[in-house]
This record gives sequence, structure tokens and C-alpha cells, in this order.
Amino acid sequence: MGTAAGSGRIRSEAADFAVDEWIEMQPEGSGEHLWLRVRKTGENTGHVAQLLAQAAGVAPRAVGYAGRKDRHAVATQWFSVQLPGRADPPRWNLPPTVEILESVRRLRKLQVGGLRGNRFRIVVRGFAGDRALLDTRLAAIGLQGVPNYFGVQRFGRGDGNLAQARAWFGGGAEVRERKLRGLLISAARAEIFNSILAARVVDGSWCMALAGDLMMLEGRGSFFALDEPDALMLERVVRGEIHPSGALWGRSRPASAGRVGELECRLAAEHADLAGGLERVGLQQERRALRLMPHDLAWEWLDPATLRIDFRLNAGCYATSVLDEVLDCTDAGAAPGA
Repeated sequence: MGTAAGSGRIRSEAADFAVDEWIEMQPEGSGEHLWLRVRKTGENTGHVAQLLAQAAGVAPRAVGYAGRKDRHAVATQWFSVQLPGRADPPRWNLPPTVEILESVRRLRKLQVGGLRGNRFRIVVRGFAGDRALLDTRLAAIGLQGVPNYFGVQRFGRGDGNLAQARAWFGGGAEVRERKLRGLLISAARAEIFNSILAARVVDGSWCMALAGDLMMLEGRGSFFALDEPDALMLERVVRGEIHPSGALWGRSRPASAGRVGELECRLAAEHADLAGGLERVGLQQERRALRLMPHDLAWEWLDPATLRIDFRLNAGCYATSVLDEVLDCTDAGAAPGA
């Protein structure tokens, strides 16, 4: 969308990257699943789930969570622990990096994907660049949004997940382990989607409604076909209420039409190994919005070289997609051994 307004460093320490999970739930107060709101510091979600299972004396499969959070961060998220016929544990014996903030009984297990989004508070240190330009760019992003790229996390360290997906789809050993299989499929889909989005960023249509587009409502997974955009439709796009979408590749041809459909099919053909593999494992065509709208965007200069940014994103969106539009960021949390 433009050159960076400057450079800086994120996740110099875990507290510089705070994530607060956003889940909407109706009060129940009873049930065999104990939901726990947990604040973890420098821990990955899977490890915390294991710690909770051990502390409660249950099998790992009895613990649920809605999504994985960054390890090099202070992250607040919900877990559920199935305790049929049992009282709440009197003590948890957890390390100081894992704190239970609140608990509530509910009827059902917390499932992956069961969240609305996440709130972020990110501190950028060592800023060097044009502060006035950065302020202007952030204000524009609050109105226009940013391209909804999948972040580098999706592809694994050094794009390892993508490389494994290519090897698997290219005739390598069958991947049977469920978790790894899901990671490789997600990386392959993300690569094709990012290519589609990049092409629409180049021609400027990533935040526009084109004939043949499949449009998505903000924060929703459903979509509808657009034959020809009218004035009302264009106005709703400008307001950030609806967005064009791109293909998450699977079997058959995407439902997009015209030059939009042609673009998606052409780029899938350029990634024929990935597209073919996704079709063979049985995935169906799905959609993802091309635009990401950061909600409640606010920022403050703590000193001339330190910026704090706050915003809320819908589930499945990456905070780095927002930062990358305005800054060349060095991610200390992504360094080897971090």
C-alpha cells in the first residue's frame, strides 16, 4: 500500500505484545466443563493446556481452547477442563507464568474457532522514521483497513510447513498425524490466498467491489455474489461494512465470476502442486475477506522512539498484517531461541 513510515522492534519482551481473547458467551453457571480465563506469559497455548490437564488430573483431550496464542507475549485466553461429577480443584499448582483470573461452569467444551477475535496492545521500540507520516498512515488504516494477508506464522518457521505440504502433495510420505496434517493444509491454502490478495493489491482492487466478486459482511463468514456493484454497495465497502473475498482453495471452481474468477483460477494454476493437493485431500472451496478492519484503533507515543498501538481484530486475522503496512518491524520474538 505504500512505503513504510519507519522501522522498529516488537516483542523486545513478552509484555510488549499483549493479547486478550474476545469471546462472547451467555451465562450458565453449571455443567461439567470448568472454563478458566488464564493469563500466560512466555508460554505457548499447547503447553498451558498440558499443565492444566496435569493439575486437574484429566487426560489432555479433556482440555479445550478456542485458538492458539503467541508464546512470546502476555496473552489472556479461555480454556475449558472437563470435570464430570467433580468439584473445582482446590488448587492448581501452576508455574508463575500461568495465572487463573476467573472461572465459570458451562455445559459444553470450548472448541477451536469459538472466539470472536482478539484485542492487542503492542509496543514498538527503537522507532526510526517519520512520526508524522506514521500518524497519518495509522489514521488512514483506521478508515480503510489493510490487506488481510495470512501472517508468516501460518507457514511455520522458515516456511517449513509450506515445504512439507509441497513434499506431501508431490508424492511424499502420507501425513497421518491430525495436527500436522491440519498445519500443512492451512499453509498451502494460505499461500494461494496470499497470492490472490497480492495480485489485487497490485491492481488496487483489494478494497473495492468488482463485478463477479463474492462479498463478505464484516466479521461474518457468509458471502454473497455481486453481479454489478451499485452506489449503495460501493458506499458500504467504503464504510468497511462489506469486503471482497478471495478463495481458500478446495475442490471445484470458485464461485467468483468474470475477471475475479479468472484471476483466482490462474493463480491457483500457478500453484498447481498446492491446489491439486488440496483438492485430493477433499477440501471444499471457502472464502476469506481480502480486507482486515482494525477496530478501536488507537496509538500513543510513549517517548520519541516508543509507540504503543491498541486495536481489536476479528478471529483469524493477524496483528502483524496491520503493523507491516506502516513499519519495517524486527520481531524479537521470532528470533532463533526466542
